[in-house]
Amino acid sequence: MTRPNDTLSVEVDPAQVGFDSDRLGRIDALLQRYVDDGHLPGWSVLVTRHGQPVHISRGGLRDVEAGTPVELDTIFRIFSMTKPVTSVAAMMLYEQGAFELNDPIARWLPEFADMRVWDGGSDLKPKTVPALEPIRIWHLLTHTSGLTYGFHHAHPVDALYRAAGYEWGAPPSVDLAGASGAFASMPLLFHPGREWNYSVSTDVLGRLVEVVSGQPLDAFFTEHIFSPLGMTDTGFGGADPARTAALYTPGLMRADLLGDSVLRPTWFSGGGGLTSTLADYHRFTQLLRGRGRLGDVRLLGDRTVRYMASNHLPGGADLVTFGRPLFAETPFDGVGFGLGFSVTLDPAATHTLCSRGEFAWGGAASTAFWVDPVEDITAVFMTQLLPSSTYPVRSQLRQLVYSALTA
Repeated sequence: MTRPNDTLSVEVDPAQVGFDSDRLGRIDALLQRYVDDGHLPGWSVLVTRHGQPVHISRGGLRDVEAGTPVELDTIFRIFSMTKPVTSVAAMMLYEQGAFELNDPIARWLPEFADMRVWDGGSDLKPKTVPALEPIRIWHLLTHTSGLTYGFHHAHPVDALYRAAGYEWGAPPSVDLAGASGAFASMPLLFHPGREWNYSVSTDVLGRLVEVVSGQPLDAFFTEHIFSPLGMTDTGFGGADPARTAALYTPGLMRADLLGDSVLRPTWFSGGGGLTSTLADYHRFTQLLRGRGRLGDVRLLGDRTVRYMASNHLPGGADLVTFGRPLFAETPFDGVGFGLGFSVTLDPAATHTLCSRGEFAWGGAASTAFWVDPVEDITAVFMTQLLPSSTYPVRSQLRQLVYSALTA
C-alpha cells in the first residue's frame, strides 16, 4: 500500500501562489545551522498555501548515534500536538448531540464530582475548599479546568502530581481511566473557569471521549479520524522502531526519561501520546484548513471549526491577562485560546510575523503546526528536542515563512 509519505512533493511553482522560492530556501539554511551547531538532531518541514505544498525539506539525523538520516516517512513523537486531535474527536461527538459544552464532566466521569480547590498549606499538608462550580466540558477544551501538570514545578499541587507518578507520563500499568481517577483525587489549582493553566485537561477530555463513545481512545481515533483521513502512520504505540526518530535533550543527549512509554503506552494520553509523520499531520492540518473537510471526507462542520478557532477566554482576554506565566506551547502576548489550540489575537503583541486568527499548537519535543486562514497558509515542523523552550526555532520558522511571501 502506498503511504501518503511516499507521494509528498511540491507540484506548484511557489511564485504562482505568492511565495519567493529563494526566500523559502532560508528555512533550510536556518534549520541546517541548528543541526551543524549541535542544537537539533534533525528536522523536516512542510509549508503550504491554498492547500498546495510550496516547500518540503528535511535534514540532519533521526538517530544521531546510528547515523541514520531524517526521511519523509520518519515517525516523530508529537506529544501535545495530540491535543488538537483529541479536541476534534470531542467536537465530533458534540456535533452528534452527545453533550453540550456547558455540561459538567461528572455526568460521565463521576470521579470529578465534588472537586476541591487548593486554598493554602503545602504539598504535604494541603488546605482545600469546595469548588464553586463543576468542571465543564468547555473547561477541558480551554485549559480553564483548574487541573495542572506535574512538570510545571510551580505550585504545590504540581508536586502532588509528581508524587503520584504523573510528571511526563503515568505510573506503569495505569490506563486512561486510572489516570483520570488520579487527577480527580487531587485538588484543583483554582476554581473552574477562573484562570488558564496548561494541564492534563485534554487527557481527561480523552477519557470523556472513551466513555461517551463507548470505544477506547485509540480505536475511536483510528476509526473516526485516522482511517478516513488516510493517516496510516499515526497512533498510540506500535510505531516502526526503524523509522522512529530518537528523542534528545540539549547537547543532543539521548532522552531516557520517557523510556518506551510513548511507543508502547499503557495509557492512551489524549494530551500527548501520539506518534506521527510529516505527511500524516499535514493531512490533519488540511482538515482544519478545510474547516472540517479534506477531499470527500468531512469530519466536522464548517461552523464548528470556526468556533473552535475563536478565542474562548472570558472577555476576549489573552493568555498574559488570563493565564498563569508557565510553560506552554505558545507565546502568551497577544495570544488567546480556542477549543484545542492557541489563537492569535494581536500579531504586533506577539513580536513575530503572523496573522490575526492564526490557530496553532506544538509539542514538547519542539514540533509545531499552524493554520493561517488569512493568508491561507499551513505549516508542520517535526524534530525531537525536549523541551521545546530550548531554542526559538518555531518563532524563527514563522519569520522565514512570512518574509518569503510576495503577494
